[in-house]
Parts: sequence; structure tokens; C-alpha cells
Amino acid sequence: MAVKKASVRDQVRRTLTERILAGHYQPGERLIELQIARELGTSQGSVREALRELEATHLVETTPHRGTRVRIVGVPEIREAYAARGLLEQAAATTAAAAFVNGVDELRAEVACILRAADAKDYPDQAAHVYTLHRMIVAASGNATLLRLWESLAFETWVRIRLGWGEINRKVAETSYARILAALERGDGVAAGQLLREHAEAFAPPAEPTPVSGA
Repeated sequence: MAVKKASVRDQVRRTLTERILAGHYQPGERLIELQIARELGTSQGSVREALRELEATHLVETTPHRGTRVRIVGVPEIREAYAARGLLEQAAATTAAAAFVNGVDELRAEVACILRAADAKDYPDQAAHVYTLHRMIVAASGNATLLRLWESLAFETWVRIRLGWGEINRKVAETSYARILAALERGDGVAAGQLLREHAEAFAPPAEPTPVSGA
């Protein structure tokens, strides 16, 4: 797949982000600049710049003599990320709700995809739709800074679903999302925000002492 010359770095960054969140690259897997550059038909320098940006958002990490790898996170870190994500979504919902008054069809379609993927135990697909749904809500707030902060926590969400914790209580999830969408549809940002925060807290992984590894 060749990458167009315009905004090469941004396109490489988006492609790598999508691959990481889709499970194409596993936690702990090394990302080789030259190999990626050849795959994307771009320069090694563009890949290096993109990886630096991904490191700033904590998707990857670079260590001496080991190169750049997809980050491995532990349970406490994931739990903290879920708590932070809940607070960000609560803040976003207060202004985002106005965008969904009488118009939550796209959100409802994403919820259906989440539940269908969960039933099929297709965790990569489930994670992708969870990301899309919640990002749509945060983006609707119109607050670019809030969205950037939220996106920096996307990897922890992906790890929680992708690596062994994908199974959810379907009834609880379905009910939770139904209440969130109902609040958004009636323009009640305060209620929607509280429900989103409670949702994040409810679906955070249980506390465990052992780290999560993608190996």
C-alpha cells in the first residue's frame, strides 16, 4: 500500500495507529522502521517521525538496544486509564449531547456491532467498534484538546478487550448503552456524562497483580 506524498507523516501515523488497535501489531512486538517504510512506500524518516508521535501518545515505547515496540501495559495502568477515560467522556457529554438530539442512529449501529462482535468473541472487531462509538461522542463535544487526551487512552481500552478480557456481561452492556443513548437523544448531557463515567468504571478490568502481555 503506497502512501501519498501529502501529509506523509500523518498518514503513516494513522496507519500504524489503526494497525496497533486492530491487533496487526501485538504488545511487545518490535516495529522496524525500514520494513514499515517499504510496506507503505515511504521514507524511513517519515516512519521515524510517526513513531515519535506514537510514543508521545503512549502507543509505543523506544528503549536502547531494543528499538521501538508496541507498549505492554499492566492491569493497574489499564484501570487508571479507564477511570480517566470516564472523566473525559463525562466532560465531553455535557456539550456533545446537543449534537445527538433526535439523531443517535449512527451510535445505535455501533452498539449493535459491539454486541454482535462480543457474542462472536471477535475481540478485535469489538475493540474497534467500542473505540469508534466512544470517539464519536467525544468528538461531538467540539473540544479538540479533550479529544486528543481521550485518544491517548485508546490503547489501554484496546488491551483490555483484546487480551483476555473481551468477554462482557451482554445484558449489562446493552442496558448501559441504551441508557447513554437515550440521554444523548434527549439532549441531557449531564445524565449522559454520568452514565458514561459509570460505564467506564463498570467495564474496567478487575484488579490483578500480574502484568498483561501480548506475547
